[in-house]
Amino acid sequence: MRTSRTLLVPAVLAVGALLAACSGDPAPSATTPAPTTATTSKAPAPVDATLTVWVDENRKPAVESAAKAYTDATGVQVETVVKNFEDIRADFIAQVGTGEGPDITIGAHDWLGALVENGVVAPVDFTDKKGEFIDVAVDAVTWDGQTYGLPYAMETVAVVRNTELVDSTPETFDEMVKKGRDAGVTYPLTINTNGTTGDGYTYYALQTSFGAPVFVQNDDGSYSNKVGMGGENGAKFAEWLGANGMGGDKVFSTDFTYDVANQEFADGKAAYTIAGPWAIATLTGNGVKVAVDPVPSAGGKTASPFVGVQTFYVSSASKNALLANDFLVNYVATDEGITALQEADPRLPALRVVADRYASDPVVAGFLKQAEVGVPMPAIAEMGDVWDLWNSASADIIAGKAKDPAARWAKMVTDLEAKLG
Repeated sequence: MRTSRTLLVPAVLAVGALLAACSGDPAPSATTPAPTTATTSKAPAPVDATLTVWVDENRKPAVESAAKAYTDATGVQVETVVKNFEDIRADFIAQVGTGEGPDITIGAHDWLGALVENGVVAPVDFTDKKGEFIDVAVDAVTWDGQTYGLPYAMETVAVVRNTELVDSTPETFDEMVKKGRDAGVTYPLTINTNGTTGDGYTYYALQTSFGAPVFVQNDDGSYSNKVGMGGENGAKFAEWLGANGMGGDKVFSTDFTYDVANQEFADGKAAYTIAGPWAIATLTGNGVKVAVDPVPSAGGKTASPFVGVQTFYVSSASKNALLANDFLVNYVATDEGITALQEADPRLPALRVVADRYASDPVVAGFLKQAEVGVPMPAIAEMGDVWDLWNSASADIIAGKAKDPAARWAKMVTDLEAKLG
């Protein structure tokens, strides 16, 4: 579902709720990390220096905990200002653009293109700690070779399976469908198609397994504006999509909205679904026991879904940018700091030491394993021009409206390239 993931993510389920629904084990919060010594601040603190941080209500306590430690160590005051997450991007661009606004704001990585193009963010230097983060999280905040923002959490979709119907997820999509059908239920798989609108987001892992990314990625993980889903690989994906659609094997259907796909699985009518952690409460609401596995390959290459990353940005107008960088790198990007954020607003931790601890829960571990092979949602401005054309072509092919799926897909690519100029 391409409902803006940056707006949907605050509703991600608490890990404790995932555990209660899925395994009955205690939440990871039962294991508190041992205290560690905070890194000595290297940035000189001006007299009466103050940092202002925009946060949402959920994450305010976690940020304030790191802020207290920073103030105790440096004397620098940290003021938190609560904002509606939905308002932060527009307000940040508007205020920083006039020299106002906070020193730091919380945000989503796919804002990065707009923030850089408007000149409102400064690089965040965490070079010495890069290896402590999951790679895709670092890629997500990288722009023209520089890191803009400190990543701290992730989200993605993966295969969720009914463990009472199937004991594993095979390595290929065709094998998964066969195993699902052998389970003797109504559907081998449900997947949100967003009805007749289409949903490239949820299907993206399957598309990338054909080597047909939306945009070509640069060597540093950032995106170029070159459309990557055309050509032979795109045609093969389109033909496969049609063959499995309503005019073919009927695995995919435009009857599957987000709610319908989830409910059919929750009612025990499907062996597998592809969904994110935000759907786990619904999927397990009727007592279905689940496990989470990587999406199997349909086209022979790794199935790499989009990964969304939550991050902290530093304002380009901040008069205390060195202090802001110091606070984020040495007081937020710690075991305690990221754990506090995870407890306040559970997702998938981007800091490996925290991720490894939360991976003691198999559901969380499954989504983390998928995120490791995912790719960041493109943050470039051109992505905004993609969704309608891409989703519409996908829906037409799945519904059987496109008699020549490859031609319909090629037209979508041509139209997109013309729109991008």
